[in-house]
Amino acid sequence: MSSTNPSNAPQPEEDWKRSDVYHNSFLIPKDEALEFAQKNSQDNDLPAIAVSPAQGKLLNLLARSIGAKRILEVGTLGGYSTIWLARALPEDGKLVTAELEQKHADVARANLEHAGQYSKVEILVGPAAETLSKLKPEQPFDLAFIDADKMSNLIYFLEAKRMVKKGGIIVVDNVVREGRVADPTCNHESSEGVRKLLRHLKDDRDVDATTIATVGEKGYDGFLYALLNVQNIAYSQVFTCIDIVPFPNS
Repeated sequence: MSSTNPSNAPQPEEDWKRSDVYHNSFLIPKDEALEFAQKNSQDNDLPAIAVSPAQGKLLNLLARSIGAKRILEVGTLGGYSTIWLARALPEDGKLVTAELEQKHADVARANLEHAGQYSKVEILVGPAAETLSKLKPEQPFDLAFIDADKMSNLIYFLEAKRMVKKGGIIVVDNVVREGRVADPTCNHESSEGVRKLLRHLKDDRDVDATTIATVGEKGYDGFLYALLNVQNIAYSQVFTCIDIVPFPNS
């Protein structure tokens, strides 16, 4: 019997990566600063878990589309996503990013300085839950991007919600995890961290959210996009009054 998946047939992961590379070749120009950040992070043995170029571009477009001036990031790593987000800000914009590891923060600073974006960024080092709980921004953030340990997703989300303005956006990365989050037999703490967030959002009337699954060079995953409601949506009927002029008698 012939195989339905010959050994030389492309595998799904190869298809996804090829598709990303193809689309990026048209939509994302070569960028020396971003390539430097990737290589410098790799040379310093940082884990290869940063967002992909396409995902970074999406974050940049989202921030620009809402005219963001203040951004909160949870999980700096080597600053790759930070560069994408900082570039979306005006010159007087501000990005606050929380990072657990001092080494990661040092690499991120070097990458941001090389990209000419460090003047807009403040890196806070330490456990993110503690860092966020101490933040009392004078002005709310327009957008928050959460990409840190998944077990604490709900903690980070609630802290971000406290500091993001009404009508602002919170994006949470890695919420599909190759479908494992929806698999009841998977008890991994990262998947359970995402489930805790989803269970909370089901009854959170201050937030409207959706999950978008993605495939690409980073594999099969997805992100959660949440909008902080300006007010609870209420629907009302609108009545239009029309003066009726009777026809004259014929």
